[in-house]
Amino acid sequence: MSLSAGIVGLPNVGKSTLFNALLKRQVALAANYPFATIDPNTGVVPVPDERLEVLAKHVGTTIIKPATVEFVDIAGLVKGASQGEGLGNKFLANIREVDLICHVVRGFTDDSILREGSVDPLSDKEIIETELLLADLATLEKQRPPKASKDKDLLFRWDVIEAMLTAAREGIPVATVLDTPEKQKVGRELGLLTAKKSIYVINVDESVVGNQDAEITKYADMLEVHADQVVIVSAKIEAEVATLAQEDAALFLEELGLKTSGLERLISRAFTQLGLQTYLTAGELEVRAWTIHQGMTAPEAAGVIHTDFQKKFIKAKVISYADFLEFGGWKGTKEKGKQRLEGKDYVMQPDDVVEFMVGA
Repeated sequence: MSLSAGIVGLPNVGKSTLFNALLKRQVALAANYPFATIDPNTGVVPVPDERLEVLAKHVGTTIIKPATVEFVDIAGLVKGASQGEGLGNKFLANIREVDLICHVVRGFTDDSILREGSVDPLSDKEIIETELLLADLATLEKQRPPKASKDKDLLFRWDVIEAMLTAAREGIPVATVLDTPEKQKVGRELGLLTAKKSIYVINVDESVVGNQDAEITKYADMLEVHADQVVIVSAKIEAEVATLAQEDAALFLEELGLKTSGLERLISRAFTQLGLQTYLTAGELEVRAWTIHQGMTAPEAAGVIHTDFQKKFIKAKVISYADFLEFGGWKGTKEKGKQRLEGKDYVMQPDDVVEFMVGA
């Protein structure tokens, strides 16, 4: 399971600069004019996780496989994209494919960067969301009610579509009426854009990026969203961090009053919004982090490795990461009685180091 996130925004808000920094390579043409990114650029970024290197030393392997996030840099959006303006049709087709929408909003001032009008984060947000909502409205209006059907599933689906259609016509994101997993499934099946989870990446001046709490509160209030949906970054700083060695990057961030990079904060927010977490496996062959949904049971988590593991699940040998370190890995935790055998109902925890036992 891998998270895919689409980076979207109006032209010249700094999204391609941010994307380049996240991938630590120049994969997008971050030029100063609209539509510099004509085709979506995709890159798989490892999820920062210091635990993996520590585990690798304990088990004696050099092979480390972190969890990953697929970032897609999608061409700049303009007013009228839902009607095909600019690169609208291509934009909308590409954004339907991602799990999470990362709205990059301009919060920095720079007279050399082209932009229509003044710096107005709320206006940026509203333009993007209006185009997404209009695209959803067009999709919903094409749907037709089931003909004289008594099929409960079809009738339920139509009730959900009608509720979403009402919301869209009132200018309300359809996610507001998708309050159960069953309703959310209908939204996903239709590929509705305002049914997707969103976070807002505010690209600010370097001088304020260290004031994380204050800036998050400021922009959450301004954009009328929850603080958990806001990430404060400086794309310029991220671009510089991307060129530094790990230790130098940590020192550089510390000087700015930051404990983590923008990438780490962005991934953390993304995991929170999508209800994701990781668990760990550690053996002589490799150490690896696996992405799962919060609340998954041990058999479901095993199925992420291989579907047969879920079908043939017997038990899970589980150790907390802290115990794994304190008592010296698999051998030490066994001697100290710190290993647990968990069954089919066990709910996975983010600090679990696991070995699954499966049938032949």
